[in-house]
Amino acid sequence: MNVLNVVVFGIVEGLTEFLPISSTAHLIIASKVLNVAQTDFVKLFEVFIQSGAILAVVTLYYSYIRKNPQMLNTLAVSFIPTAVIGFFLYNIIKTVFFNSLPLIIVALFSFGLIFLIMEWCVKKKKIILQKSLSNIPLAVAFVIGLTQSIAVVPGVSRAGIVMVTMMILGYKRDESAQYSFLLAVPTILAASAYDLYKMRSVIASSQNNWIALTVGFVVSFITAYIVIKWFIRFLKGNSLSVFGIYRIILAIILTLSP
Repeated sequence: MNVLNVVVFGIVEGLTEFLPISSTAHLIIASKVLNVAQTDFVKLFEVFIQSGAILAVVTLYYSYIRKNPQMLNTLAVSFIPTAVIGFFLYNIIKTVFFNSLPLIIVALFSFGLIFLIMEWCVKKKKIILQKSLSNIPLAVAFVIGLTQSIAVVPGVSRAGIVMVTMMILGYKRDESAQYSFLLAVPTILAASAYDLYKMRSVIASSQNNWIALTVGFVVSFITAYIVIKWFIRFLKGNSLSVFGIYRIILAIILTLSP
C-alpha cells in the first residue's frame, strides 16, 4: 500500500466506524475505487486500524465509565450474543458476506429506508425518545446485543443497528449513539483480536510494514475522535434521516456502477 492509500483507509475507517453508514462497506468500496487488491497485508491493515478508532472511544469515555461502573455489566450482556454469533459465523462472514456486493447494496438500501421510517414515526410521535443510559435493564441490553449481531452483514452498520434498536425502544438519539460507541469497544476489540490470531503468520511476515500500520492507526484515531464529538453534537438537534438518504443514494450508485 502506498502512503495515499494508507491515509485514505485510515480516514475512511475513522469517519465511518461510528456513523450509521457501515465502515466495512466503505472500506470494501474504498478498496475497489483505489484498486487495492485484498492481499493478506491489506486485510491485516484493515483490522489493525480499527484499534485506532476504538482508542478514540476509550479516550473520550474513560471518565464516564469510571463514574458509571455499572455500565460495564450492561455492556457485557450486550456483547455476549454478538460474540457468540460472530464466532460461529466467522468463516461465512469472511468468505461469503465480505465478497458479496449485492448483499452490501441490499443492506445499505434497506436500512436506509428503516432510518427514514423510524424518523417519520418519531416525528409523528409514534415513538417517543425520552429514555437515557442510566436505566437499561439487562434484558434490554441482551436484545440490543442480539440485534447488533445483524451487523455481521456488511452494509448494515453496527452503530446503525444499535441506534435503531435503542430508538425504537425509546432511547434518545445521542444516548443511543453513546451506547453504540461504548459497545464498540468490547465488540471490535474481540473481533480484531480473533482476526489477528487467525492472521498471526501474516503479522510475523509484515515487520517491514509497521510504518504503514502506525500511520493508519494514528489517522484512524484522530479522525474517529473528531467524528465522535461532532456526531453527538449533531444528534442533539438533528435526526438520522440524512444518513438514511445517504445510504439509499450510495446503494443506487453502487447498483448502477459497472
